[in-house]
Amino acid sequence: MIIDALEPFAAALPRHGAIAGLDLGTVTLGVAVSDVLRSIATPLETIKRKKFTLDAQRLFEICAKREIKGLILGLPLNMDGSEGPRAQSTRAFARNLERLTDLPITFWDERLSTVAAERALIEADTSRKRRAELIDHVAAGYILQGALDRLSHMKTAS
Repeated sequence: MIIDALEPFAAALPRHGAIAGLDLGTVTLGVAVSDVLRSIATPLETIKRKKFTLDAQRLFEICAKREIKGLILGLPLNMDGSEGPRAQSTRAFARNLERLTDLPITFWDERLSTVAAERALIEADTSRKRRAELIDHVAAGYILQGALDRLSHMKTAS
């Protein structure tokens, strides 16, 4: 079930349980997971994309092992907030996932998440080669942490 806003997404989730954040690229799919209390995002893995069925199979293996309760896909909006081809591709990926799972799926504005991830890896003195291996799931961690922080703020405000 695709839910376009974070508040109804939160309402569709059980009270506790991990959620996953995804950074969808054309070549890779970065995956991060939260703790069961949904306070901390941890970069987990980068899936080398092959074809949708294989990518989804690996993603759902992670979801089963980690008992994931929902998925948050980074939505690559243009800097002016409009949606371009990459955002449409992400929405199409979500629609394809929706056919295979009952997990609630939503989107999070991922503008600058890769930039932030790259900066963090450079500050950690990570080699260029190693950064290329890590960037997607670290970016997924930034995406997921942003959504977790917003969910926490929503809970505190209510």
